[in-house]
Amino acid sequence: MNWNEIIFFGAFLVFVIIMLVIDLGVFNKKAHVISFKEAISWSIIWVGISIAFYFFLTKHGELLHGPQNIDEIRHLVDKYQHAIKIETSDYEAALVLYRNNLGLEYITGFLIEKALSIDNIFVIIMIFISFGVDQKYYHRILFWGILGAIVMRFIFIFLSAALIQQFAWILYIFGGLLIFTGLKMFISRNKEEKIDTENHYIVRLASKYFRVDRNYKGKNFFTRIEGKKYLTPLFIVLLVIEFSDVIFAVDSVPAIFAVTKDPYIVFFSNIFAIIGLRALFFVLSNIINYFQYLKIGLSVLLVFIGIKMLIHDWLKGIGFETIHSLYVVGGILIISMLASVLKPRKKEIIDPEEDFQ
Repeated sequence: MNWNEIIFFGAFLVFVIIMLVIDLGVFNKKAHVISFKEAISWSIIWVGISIAFYFFLTKHGELLHGPQNIDEIRHLVDKYQHAIKIETSDYEAALVLYRNNLGLEYITGFLIEKALSIDNIFVIIMIFISFGVDQKYYHRILFWGILGAIVMRFIFIFLSAALIQQFAWILYIFGGLLIFTGLKMFISRNKEEKIDTENHYIVRLASKYFRVDRNYKGKNFFTRIEGKKYLTPLFIVLLVIEFSDVIFAVDSVPAIFAVTKDPYIVFFSNIFAIIGLRALFFVLSNIINYFQYLKIGLSVLLVFIGIKMLIHDWLKGIGFETIHSLYVVGGILIISMLASVLKPRKKEIIDPEEDFQ
């Protein structure tokens, strides 16, 4: 990691922390049920910031790694296997090409992560309903869950990048895993999923090693009973969500490595996608049942990305570039959503406000 990367990465983390503090500490200081209008507003804000970062990369992307000449640009292209060819000897022309490719890799990775996070939202909704969490505490749990996810993604992404640099064959394992996951998602797309709150692995593990109070204590994650500290059910729910995100990351992070091998771009696209997950959750919890064919689209997306990983060198040889990946990813998502709107299936719609306990 050079000084350019340290400064750029540090500034990015400071910006994310400031935005999260503003989100929770200013606009959501008091626990309340997030309205559909409020969720839409925050979703627009987060997507707008994410798109603004794309334009920033296309104008100043070289600030990340700091290449000073044409040879350093070529070195970065080779190191991270960018799907571009630097055939010009003009530094400025090469810089424009390099910046644009960074932007395309970022926005494609962001779109993939955002799409796959929708499946994670299905799981989070089931967790909240199964554990009977009061809706006004959803935002608090998601906030702390996302902070934990940022730390876990950092470790997973940069560890994966280091392994890929040393052992290129790991990409084939990732590719096979994504194809398997995509096929499994397609086969089980209509299967009703339930969460056993008593026998869930995380619940049993926490109960084994910590004192757990079975009663909710408002917004508190911990409580004291007769001078002893106990975990509340709210903290158990947080742990279950963190666990589910780790499982989710095993699919989503390798998917973005199919687009770019630059760990910083993978991290940026991941973080911008998941920090907007809270707002997206409250939007989709109201309309998610109307996108009946989205899971099919996500399964096709995973299979495509897995195949792309397996035949990456061949695709690069025939001129398959990042922009083509963006077209395919966008096309799959648009078709699945249009199919849901144009040909809706009759399905019982779950009311997230209903008590399932």
